[in-house]
Amino acid sequence: MDDGEATVEAGAPERLRLLRVARAAPDSPELAPLRLGARVREIRRARNWTLEQAARRAGLARSTLSKIENEQMSPTFDAVQKLARGLGIAVPQLFTSASQNRIPGRRAITRAGRGAAHPTATYEHEILCGDVAAKKMLPYRTVIRARSFEDFSGWVRHDGEEFLLVLSGDVRFFSEFYAPLDLSEGDSAYYDANMGHCLVSLSAEDAQILWVTAH
Repeated sequence: MDDGEATVEAGAPERLRLLRVARAAPDSPELAPLRLGARVREIRRARNWTLEQAARRAGLARSTLSKIENEQMSPTFDAVQKLARGLGIAVPQLFTSASQNRIPGRRAITRAGRGAAHPTATYEHEILCGDVAAKKMLPYRTVIRARSFEDFSGWVRHDGEEFLLVLSGDVRFFSEFYAPLDLSEGDSAYYDANMGHCLVSLSAEDAQILWVTAH
């Protein structure tokens, strides 16, 4: 899952707040909030770690981890990756409830507009099929709020591989080693996620894409 902005605190500048909600249709379905902070706290406590111990393992400041757990910060994907590595789990497990013993024949369904919401300053993610634990792929639908490369603080990069499919609108796909590429509805791309990348909307309305991150 991608976002190039630095971690955003509650009460961030108005420009960033507007990027989260701008151009949203008034009748858009309300998404169930993603309690990422509660999930991080649950995993940390299951390991009997203090905030200091978990923060040190993740390479984050104790105050930063505390704010994430208390839903006072929306972490970037880079911070999410650090959390996952520090907690000794895969990134998708941060977006799923505690797992039961894995059994064959698992299945998950997400009805339209019912995925867990994870808004950031540049993208608005909807986590799909998040109730399957310990999965190797993280699928999510994303509304692209960003309108220019300057909306990001730098290249987005993280471990793994990614697939994207444009569901609606037009986007510009920036990637570190290639010229910017414009994609329209139905177009797709597959790339190494450790290569710098980001997407911006070109269409009048925010574009929507399906993203699948594999680890």
